[in-house]
Amino acid sequence: MWMRPKTATRYKTNSLGWEAKAWVDQELDGAYFQDVRLGKRLLTLLGLMSNGLGQTIPFACQDWANTKAAYRFFSNPRISEEEILSGHFASTQARAAAIQEPLLVLHDTTEFTFQSNGPSIGLITNLPRKRTVCGLLMHSSLVVTTDGLPLGLAAVKFWTRKHFKGTTALKRTVNPTRIPIEEKESFKWLKNIRQATGLLQRPANCIHVADREGDIFELFCAAQEVGAKFLVRTCVDRLARDGGTTINRVMKRVEVKGTHEIEVQDVDGKKDTATLEIKYETICVLPPIGKQAAYPKLELTVIHARETSKPRRRERIEWKLLTNLPVHTLEDALEKIRWYALRWKIETFHKILKSGCRAEQAKLRTAERLTRLLAVFCILSWRIFWMTMVQRTDPEITASAAITAQEQTILDKLFGSPEKPDGLSTYLIRIARLGGYLARANDAPPGNTVMWRGLCRLTDIQFGFLLAKGDVGN
Repeated sequence: MWMRPKTATRYKTNSLGWEAKAWVDQELDGAYFQDVRLGKRLLTLLGLMSNGLGQTIPFACQDWANTKAAYRFFSNPRISEEEILSGHFASTQARAAAIQEPLLVLHDTTEFTFQSNGPSIGLITNLPRKRTVCGLLMHSSLVVTTDGLPLGLAAVKFWTRKHFKGTTALKRTVNPTRIPIEEKESFKWLKNIRQATGLLQRPANCIHVADREGDIFELFCAAQEVGAKFLVRTCVDRLARDGGTTINRVMKRVEVKGTHEIEVQDVDGKKDTATLEIKYETICVLPPIGKQAAYPKLELTVIHARETSKPRRRERIEWKLLTNLPVHTLEDALEKIRWYALRWKIETFHKILKSGCRAEQAKLRTAERLTRLLAVFCILSWRIFWMTMVQRTDPEITASAAITAQEQTILDKLFGSPEKPDGLSTYLIRIARLGGYLARANDAPPGNTVMWRGLCRLTDIQFGFLLAKGDVGN
């Protein structure tokens, strides 16, 4: 759980000169640093990097003084990623407190690979290519509403695999399921669940969602201990009931409760309709054999959603979900399936990190420096994601919630006065048009790519606007 350091000092943000950076003031208002000067430097740095999104540090900073200060910030051993993200965590907490509906905490791990001549960054195993590369791993926990609006990060962990040689040979003599979870890399999942639940302060309404990587019995127990709920796609056929059967054997005998149609795309991007058979059953699930003395049995609900026929142009849909949420009707089961379908949003967040912020193009050459840089990128990536989704989930939100009066003025000069001056949706579409969005009548809402392109172009236009007024440097 993220907590305020006892000797930390809270700093109040000041104006950065450009009105466009007002969102930074709000996002970092709750940040805590051991040194007030470091907090002010982060404030300036985040504003500069938001204006130079996806560019190098020198390009974003524009002069040697700010560039040198940025390199010193990322090299400072007194700064941790928790401090950099502390203000964002506090803002996530505030946004979540205003939501009465259940909150979905999406968990996933991603890897960042870098070009390096030595192991100073750290080493990871690139699974698709099965080779060792320089890089970092990040396990993040993103809070979203049931409508898919990202409220912010609740926990982030970074690490490398420095000592990985020999692990394959070790598996021949040691059963991985017998190793305590505290000695495994997957312990990061438990840490994030506890931190996120503590941050949100609403365990009963906190639902942790994970893919098959999160199919860990200790994770189920950790969520139960903190009073939270979980919804995990399983890949392990666990022991059930009295131990003489398994979950899959039990579910084979469960009757189909109903069907549900969803719209999907095939390999060519063409729309298709998939018909799913829905099963659900509450089952007593047992811990692994080697850990039955340490962990209790759990009464969990199993939901199976399987496509009735095998399609030709795509993979067959088959989800096996495990949850401690109550499921009594077919509608309850479909609701949980819809919630799990939102899990891909954290992958979208990671895509923004890598494609929008170009995190893997960073030239910093140590793991510590890159970790601090990635923490800054996390805040920028969330903002892009939020601006993309907010118009879809809340079309009535006012423009001042995301853009400044100066940005509105510039967009009005470019596109003319809108019919609804206070509407955010109109201005976000205009930003997307700067990034290449056509805004035709039947076009889907703008995505993250055109949004970050539009924000970058808006920054350039704003600089020219200020230059014409003679306000640059004031």
